[in-house]
Amino acid sequence: MVKRREPTARQMRLATELRRLREAAGLNSRQAAALLGVAPAQITHIESALAGVSEQRLRRLASHYACTDEEFIDALVAMATDRTQGWWEEYRGLLPTSFLDLSELEHHARFLRHVAILYVPGLLQTEDYSRAVFSARLPELTTEELELRIQHRRARQRFAIPYEAVIHEAALRIRVSDRATSRAQLAQLLEHSEADHITVRVIPFDLDGFASASSTMTYVGGPLPKLDTVVRDALHGSAFIDSEAQLNTYRTSFRKVEAASLDPRQSREFIHSLAKEL
Repeated sequence: MVKRREPTARQMRLATELRRLREAAGLNSRQAAALLGVAPAQITHIESALAGVSEQRLRRLASHYACTDEEFIDALVAMATDRTQGWWEEYRGLLPTSFLDLSELEHHARFLRHVAILYVPGLLQTEDYSRAVFSARLPELTTEELELRIQHRRARQRFAIPYEAVIHEAALRIRVSDRATSRAQLAQLLEHSEADHITVRVIPFDLDGFASASSTMTYVGGPLPKLDTVVRDALHGSAFIDSEAQLNTYRTSFRKVEAASLDPRQSREFIHSLAKEL
């Protein structure tokens, strides 16, 4: 068994789900290993994503754990047997791992939702806007690091799945660079909002009694709702959240934010009015 040096977030999610199934069955790792006829260390490695698991063994484990959700098991098998070498792999060793993990999650997603408070979402940014945001990072990036991040972000923008962005007026008004950059960014938002797979909504400043849009989040729809993921920006990379209780909290939060925002037509009119001010 060859141990992995750096499991991806998707591999970690598979490992987490297998551990949750075992714990729900009331078994410890030694008991699970005995059912498979392997050493306990192998179960530990599988559940820490340091080793993969074959379809046969995964289905045997699911059976021993009394999991009868065939759709869920099939989704786990797809995660375990996927050998995709995505475009993001060319950045491995060049960008932080969290950048690549996010790209992989987006590649396999059924849909994406985003709540943006201070910045226009990365998937909708112009190159100049992205450059200004990355240039403000501390510690400062080298020229090579800056260009790699911009290239990676542009590659992420080639998506075709349903995407809904709810953007606070603050993010639309903050000038990350100059007036021309802001004007071009608003124009691109208007263009994106006309795409069939993209929905843009705005939360205006003058909305009364609204405190739900307190933080940015990206909601990534998995093959099944129980395999969804929430991505939150952290000081040193991104945090990937996948517990059912937390997912339900973020689902509720997004529904509240969405309900309080302007509808797509009103949002386009609002963005257009801001662009005229520049």
